[in-house]
Amino acid sequence: MGARGTLSRNPMSNKERFQAYAMAFEKAFESDDWTIVAPYFAEDAVYEVPGGPPFGGKHEGKAAILAAFKQALDGFDRRFDSRELELLEGPTTENGSVWLRWCATYRAGGLPNLRIEGEETADFENGCIKRLEDHIPESESERTLAFLGAHGSRLGLDHDD
Repeated sequence: MGARGTLSRNPMSNKERFQAYAMAFEKAFESDDWTIVAPYFAEDAVYEVPGGPPFGGKHEGKAAILAAFKQALDGFDRRFDSRELELLEGPTTENGSVWLRWCATYRAGGLPNLRIEGEETADFENGCIKRLEDHIPESESERTLAFLGAHGSRLGLDHDD
């Protein structure tokens, strides 16, 4: 039956699909080609980061989510010399959702490192992400705002951005 028949008999689990999405996200970050990530989202997907600045927001629809990723990465991550991602726990699957706990460390010459921890949950429908939610504790947001207040101007960032 070929590869297509094999895929239909052995579809990717949500966890495998999430891991493929995460790899595609990093390729998109490197290349700035967000079409790489598009197939992983449902057309009516929702991406939400509950809370206030600097991370909070809700984006509805695949196009809005991809635009939000680009805007966030261009406006924050790319201002640093490097960013290192670390998986702290997971990914685990429960009721079809994939959950993990992560850490991102941002570095820029002459500045202290900025470390941000959070959790991410992805809900799937028909093999696509239907809802993606990042939870960043208020203490992490407050620490990040303090970092931006002290060092943001050196990165071209205003803590109100």
